Amino acid sequence: MQTYWVRAFLAGVVWLLAITGCAALESVPSEDGRSAPLVLAPGVFDAKQPDTLGLSFAPGRQTFTVYRPGPEDYRYNHGAVVMSFRGRLYAQWQSSRRDEDAPETEIRYAISPDQGANWSRPKTLALPRKDATITNGGWWVSGDQLVAYINVWPHDTEPRGGFVEYVSSADGERWSEPRRVMTRAGKPLNGILEQDLRALPGGRILTTVHEQPGLIATPWFTDDPSGVSGWQRGELPNLAHEPHITRELEPSWYRRGDGRIVMTFRDQQSSFRILAAESRDRGASWTQPVITNFPDSRAKQSAGNLPDGSAFIVNNPSGNKTRIPLTIAVSKEGQRFDRAWLVRAGGADLQPWRYEGKYKRAGYSYPKSYVDEEFVYVAYATNKEDIEITRIPIGSLAP
Repeated sequence: MQTYWVRAFLAGVVWLLAITGCAALESVPSEDGRSAPLVLAPGVFDAKQPDTLGLSFAPGRQTFTVYRPGPEDYRYNHGAVVMSFRGRLYAQWQSSRRDEDAPETEIRYAISPDQGANWSRPKTLALPRKDATITNGGWWVSGDQLVAYINVWPHDTEPRGGFVEYVSSADGERWSEPRRVMTRAGKPLNGILEQDLRALPGGRILTTVHEQPGLIATPWFTDDPSGVSGWQRGELPNLAHEPHITRELEPSWYRRGDGRIVMTFRDQQSSFRILAAESRDRGASWTQPVITNFPDSRAKQSAGNLPDGSAFIVNNPSGNKTRIPLTIAVSKEGQRFDRAWLVRAGGADLQPWRYEGKYKRAGYSYPKSYVDEEFVYVAYATNKEDIEITRIPIGSLAP
């Protein structure tokens, strides 16, 4: 126990030095002395300005509301994910009357015909179930099919965990019946699917599954372009953790300029810094995650690549549980993140929190991103009640 608190104290010191620019650190060793796959350059964030971290808004950035509930609507909304299909943007999220993961939770989606500026009324993608809770698992596009993933959490599964299904549509309006996502061995994939499904050059689809028993974060990949079969487990040596939940959770990933893949995780042991692992074989095997010096809020984040290959990370780099502000940091080669802008800030930029509910909190929660040739789109839940999207022109993130 004493060792844990010493490590926690040292982690806090390193974070404070890095975020204030008082340390000339270009790499931060892990607890066993290994260097991290990514590093935050000194002085990028100013911890003395918690609403903005000393950053400016990305030039040309615009924020739009996908869904804002009224007093009689489902007022808990979370897990926003966005994807483009047939020239329209699709946003999905989970929705319930008041509380997180309530029995009446359903999956909803909305459609934008104009790059996120205006949105349709919400539609129901998946209805609640009597024997399980459902949450949304993200999108995939395969040819003329839009695929939506459904995470199913059976009430009788102990420790808490689940499995993944999918529905598909050729027009984004009419959906198939739910089916199980399948492994390469032809068996159903058991685990909770992380929402960041993206493809490597060559087509391999990569994400992470929180496997049973419990939630054991494990990279998975498939070379099947459909995204619904052929899934294979990658090898990740997890850090020491509790029996049924890993220290690493809810990851995202990007490609570095040297061809390596970097996966970023929240740290469930509350270092309030991003954990990172890397793969040199297209996701088949991974290094053990390392604690980086990049601050976080112990929440989901979103990483990816811009069209020129630059890497980005969208997160709440508060260094505590506060999910304010929401920022995007950029690295030319994917190793040293030395530029950052505000996506959303505290203060006047944050609308009031209107409704109470279990696990609700002020701020911008669980961002997920989508990139086209013109914009980076960041979808998130504000105060876990409003579903919003901010789009940032690609050119505004250039050096």
